[in-house]
Amino acid sequence: MKYQVLVACILVIAGVAIAGCTQGTTTTPASADTQVVTETSTIAPHVSFSLGAHYLQDPQGYTFQTEKDILVKEFRVDDPSWGVYFKVQPLSDDVQKCWFSIDVTDVNTQKLVIHDGYGKDQPYEKEQWIAMHGEGPYKLTMTGNCAKVWVTAAKRNP
Repeated sequence: MKYQVLVACILVIAGVAIAGCTQGTTTTPASADTQVVTETSTIAPHVSFSLGAHYLQDPQGYTFQTEKDILVKEFRVDDPSWGVYFKVQPLSDDVQKCWFSIDVTDVNTQKLVIHDGYGKDQPYEKEQWIAMHGEGPYKLTMTGNCAKVWVTAAKRNP
């Protein structure tokens, strides 16, 4: 008898706890032939601006065949409002293998200003615009794997 009362109390407490957690929500039970699909999406702010005079641009682009490929480019920025644009073309059907990483470093302070890219630890957005601020010497360090990339660093137009 003691155990029956104890079990009944536990069930009542559990029922109250569950009711408290779902208070204010309504659900419709799914039938046996109803497929429940949960869709999530991440909305990233889309930055777009036009570029003027170039500090860095190679119309041929840069190709990264292995993870050990590293390319460093340095240039001097003479306008406080500038930006970096890049476009990535994956070179493999297995997009998990394709990635690109770009680090922008202020040469005067040796401070990493931006770490961005495509794939691996970054979003799979093939085109990206990065707004930058501040004059001075900068260094772009680029790495990647199975990707061709076109990178432009330039003044931002008003």
